[in-house]
Amino acid sequence: MKVSVVVCTYSMDRYPVFTEAVESALKQTHDPIEVVLVVDGNDRVYDRLQDDFGDEANVVTHNNDENRGISYSRTKGAEIASGDIVAFIDDDATAERDWIENLVSVYEETDAIAVGGDVKPDWQTEKPDFFPAEFYWLVGCVEPGFAEDGEEVRNTYGSNISYRREHFLEVGGYDPNTGRKGDKHLQAHEAPVGIRLLEEYGRGMVYTEDAVVHHKLFEYRGEFGWLVSRSFWQGYSKRVMDLLYPNAPDDKSAYLKQLLAYFVPKRVRGLVRSPSVPAVLQLVTIFVFTGAVGLGYFSAILTPNVVEKANS
Repeated sequence: MKVSVVVCTYSMDRYPVFTEAVESALKQTHDPIEVVLVVDGNDRVYDRLQDDFGDEANVVTHNNDENRGISYSRTKGAEIASGDIVAFIDDDATAERDWIENLVSVYEETDAIAVGGDVKPDWQTEKPDFFPAEFYWLVGCVEPGFAEDGEEVRNTYGSNISYRREHFLEVGGYDPNTGRKGDKHLQAHEAPVGIRLLEEYGRGMVYTEDAVVHHKLFEYRGEFGWLVSRSFWQGYSKRVMDLLYPNAPDDKSAYLKQLLAYFVPKRVRGLVRSPSVPAVLQLVTIFVFTGAVGLGYFSAILTPNVVEKANS
């Protein structure tokens, strides 16, 4: 089973960490494998990439004619790829050597059409005391209670996600109107693919905890203001997804209910037994982030033509 690993990047500022992501893909234990590198309209980055990786036998490269965004770039990478499976990893992440091997084992042992794995936080600075693990999803990492090993979910996180390439392209790949593009903040570009796969094939994505990627979290991702803004845009994006796919499974709402019904009471009990400043800060932060998500959602409700504006 041939696997194509797609890594997209766009800025010379990210090039050093991008090369770490590429090297981790090239060192995978699985064979056969190809690595597809997509640059989002930056000639300088592409020239450097060609110098560093252009001579690798199993590397394919592409440069978009202009900045088109992460969703367009990932779909382009899948179109260029030749593997049975297409796997995606962010340009600021690194995969464990058996990442692909463990994803493939699920495909071989089940009828899965999509498989995703664990994304662990790799703090590049000291982890902020106030940051609760329950909100790791804000920074693209797997939070407590996300899923059981082998459970079918709508989608996993973008730093560790794979599809049978034929099925991924059949449902249109990623929507280029979602995901990071310039200053646009619309999130959740993995969700529409998962929803369309469910609608077309009646199957979701299998989560396997054995396939592990480490996602670098730089200092700005630990800044309180950035995280509050991120929470707001997650809520805003959720409203857009609700309008686009009204009958889709509502994973994030289910998790927020679990958060308030299980994790918050558990934290309160722990705080009573063993009071500490970080524990208090994290409990307060849970409510602040949850409030910001709700504010973003209701802001989108009050925004006329919110779907058209999100797509413009």
